[in-house]
Amino acid sequence: MAAMTQQASYTLRHAVASSIVVTVRPLGATLSSVLAPDRNGALGEVTLGFDEGEGDAPYLDGRSAYFGCVAGRVANRTKGAAFELDGATYTLAANDGANHLHGGTVGFDKRRWTVVDASATALTLALRSGDGDEGYPGTLDARVTYSLPDPRTLRVAYAATTDKATPVNLTNHAYWNLNDGGASPVVDHELQVDASFYTPVGEGAIPTGEIRRAAGAMDLSAGRRLGDALYDTDGGAGYDHNYARPRAGESFPAATARDRVYTGNFLDGVAGRGGTRYGRHAGLCLETQLFPDALHNAHFPSAVLRPGSTYAHATEHVFSAAAARPAL
Repeated sequence: MAAMTQQASYTLRHAVASSIVVTVRPLGATLSSVLAPDRNGALGEVTLGFDEGEGDAPYLDGRSAYFGCVAGRVANRTKGAAFELDGATYTLAANDGANHLHGGTVGFDKRRWTVVDASATALTLALRSGDGDEGYPGTLDARVTYSLPDPRTLRVAYAATTDKATPVNLTNHAYWNLNDGGASPVVDHELQVDASFYTPVGEGAIPTGEIRRAAGAMDLSAGRRLGDALYDTDGGAGYDHNYARPRAGESFPAATARDRVYTGNFLDGVAGRGGTRYGRHAGLCLETQLFPDALHNAHFPSAVLRPGSTYAHATEHVFSAAAARPAL
């Protein structure tokens, strides 16, 4: 499909008062705003981000902590900023201490994606990442589609193909705050993760290789208020962990989260939308993805995409409002 005339941003919504309103910027295929109705139908911001009038600048000048972007070619951390694949060694940018983070210095978050299809309720963006881009092998063609299958659901679907074996692990890095869009911490948010295992991390937040049964503060299977256990997590700094499901390719109920959970541990007061200062734990990231650092852990599910295969996964966010906080 041919590329379309590019706009600075695109807004998706259904033509009903109860619809969520989603704004996407082609830079980084960034989910820059999500407005959701409260129990009275009033729309409110539920993500962290910047004023639309600031344009792309906050996402390029160092202010953004990956707010709402598509992270890739490989999201999360790669130990030692290098990996071996099919007998060859590839060196990546060390942009997180000695490690590689979210695709490198100019990852997918800082690339301008091409809009290839747009409607009132769906937007598809494409990006070609050439052979050697940020050190990765193979030319990768990636797509992400943001759509509203109904007025209360945001669906994010990813697809990618390659002409040479390469690692791929895409995710969206939106920070969610359902209370006030980041003006206060998410300590009163309740979270349930339908997973019994997680991957502990060591120095530099790199997985140790162990797959451990979740217990204590790390057990979110029954749901819990985040503030009750935030500093009792593995590592003690908050949730920044990969929760593991036993099989890939499953569908998950909307009330659960899969894989990476991150509670904005490194937010340091950056000025965001409307001048709001986003302090520590101002947002919650639910980064659906493959296991972090799978390239160095052969027993983790593989993150390598080969020619002739298609990388694909999708995440749905379903919004609702109740008269009172539901019991978990």
